Amino acid sequence: MCTRSLPNRIKPALQRWQRGATIVEFALVALLFFTLLIGIMEFGRWLFTLNAANEATRLGARLAVVCSISDAPDIKARMHQIASGIPVGNMVIDYVPTACDASNCETVNVRLSGATFSPLIPLMGGNYPIPKFATSLPRELMNSTGNPVCP
Repeated sequence: MCTRSLPNRIKPALQRWQRGATIVEFALVALLFFTLLIGIMEFGRWLFTLNAANEATRLGARLAVVCSISDAPDIKARMHQIASGIPVGNMVIDYVPTACDASNCETVNVRLSGATFSPLIPLMGGNYPIPKFATSLPRELMNSTGNPVCP
């Protein structure tokens, strides 16, 4: 519609109507844009948590093969420093065979069990399970006497 052919008294009303339409269009587009933006940020947090969980199990296995079995709580605390969103209770260190001491253990298995991810946005639902990341390494030293790596 061309505004040149309209009388002068109708032009201001038409311009005000156009401004109102622009505000409504902006509101609709902004709603979609910010929803998408927040979703992308939550997806990035989820990927960061998965990467931290994987790195925590790798660090736990590397420490567990060179430290003594009695250092397991300290190893879990170091794992929790990397993956702070995962409780220490979900971190499991298994020595194989199960009744071994520092001299006869063959391997160590470090895994996450029952860990979940909680989004910050309440509209995204409840808790999402984190996969059971696991790392196994063969025995090396398994003795923390004089070892500066162990906690």
